[in-house]
Amino acid sequence: MAAEDLPEARAALSLLRSRLCNSSFYFKPPSDSSDSNYSKLKFIISSSVTEACNNSILLLGPRGSGKMAVLELVLQDLLLEYPDMITVIRLSGLLHCDDNGAFKEIARQLCSEYQLLFSKMASFDDNSQFMVAMLRECGLAHKTIVFVLDEFDLFAQGKQRLLYSLLDAMQSVSSQAIVIGISCRLDADQLLEKRVRSRFSHRKLLFLPPCKENVERLLEHILSLPIDSDLPHDYIIKFNAKLHNMLANERFKKVISTYLDSDSTVKQFVRYLFCAISKLNLKSGLLTVENFEHALSDTQRQPKQEYIKADCSILELYILVCMKRLEVKEQNSYNFNSVMKEYKSIHDSFRTSDYYSRSVCLRAFEHLLQRELICFADNRGHNQSIEFRPAKLLITAHELHHGLKAYRSCPSILQKLMN
Repeated sequence: MAAEDLPEARAALSLLRSRLCNSSFYFKPPSDSSDSNYSKLKFIISSSVTEACNNSILLLGPRGSGKMAVLELVLQDLLLEYPDMITVIRLSGLLHCDDNGAFKEIARQLCSEYQLLFSKMASFDDNSQFMVAMLRECGLAHKTIVFVLDEFDLFAQGKQRLLYSLLDAMQSVSSQAIVIGISCRLDADQLLEKRVRSRFSHRKLLFLPPCKENVERLLEHILSLPIDSDLPHDYIIKFNAKLHNMLANERFKKVISTYLDSDSTVKQFVRYLFCAISKLNLKSGLLTVENFEHALSDTQRQPKQEYIKADCSILELYILVCMKRLEVKEQNSYNFNSVMKEYKSIHDSFRTSDYYSRSVCLRAFEHLLQRELICFADNRGHNQSIEFRPAKLLITAHELHHGLKAYRSCPSILQKLMN
């Protein structure tokens, strides 16, 4: 009789998944340590609010490192602490890098926040003057306006009139505002003009990939079951003991290290953990190293490489290698006829037995097109015959090389040509 799924295992899986879907759980430190970016950012913004002073800061780091997530956590907490003292204006460089559009969006959000009439026909100067007046009025009312500029480096293009107007208005004693720029460019502050940079406070917070010790703490923080939960106490003790042993396992450490070598951002690491815990055996209810190994295998799958290994014919391998050789020779534009010349030169040089007629090669070429291992270089020439249309590879040299190595009956000459 097959063992049934444990109800506590299902409950534990649901709890772990909910944690991984909640950025506030893994980005907010368990105890508000003063050296975390969350604590530093919260201190800067809260002190600006309580002391009625202007401030500006840049949050810098690679995509997926938690810049926006940490900022949203901080703003969420501060809006609860100071509900009538903070107004948040959000702009994105992808949408509002045009100065006129940016000022119009600021005016729209301010009118919406303070229930004022917004004019779509207002000019650039009207919206600029309205923003300065609102900064002054909010400062007199002890209200802080927080400007969040996502993709900050895009605002630094062109004449930078938005940044200059905003930072210049903050020089006034009566204004009370904070400008928070978010960018994946570590040199974002160097893009600022001299007149803008002189008005910027040069505070920066770096969001870097977690170090080895932080990864271990993060794993324990996310994957440990709370003692005070509704789950059976014995199951919690057993689950956490198994987890503790697994975290100390060298095989497990190697799996985690292998994943982090490919992508070390917190956002992608959390996605990997979600994949791993989803493989939890509901009959035993315990996490194993195999769960993380299988998840690693899934996240590192190379479908095109697998297709080369499993479904390509010998002739198709020859065509792929010929195309790669043409690219190595810096022949940027080539077609089926060029590939056939390369194919013939290989046959003449090595006297291979794998030589097929032109019509058979053309069918193999068409099959590679259908499988999307190759494609036409452009959309022109639809009326041309396939033999004359420029083509290109859709696989990397790395994928082709490993696909050939994994191919059981791959001719040795092909591997030699790829080395």
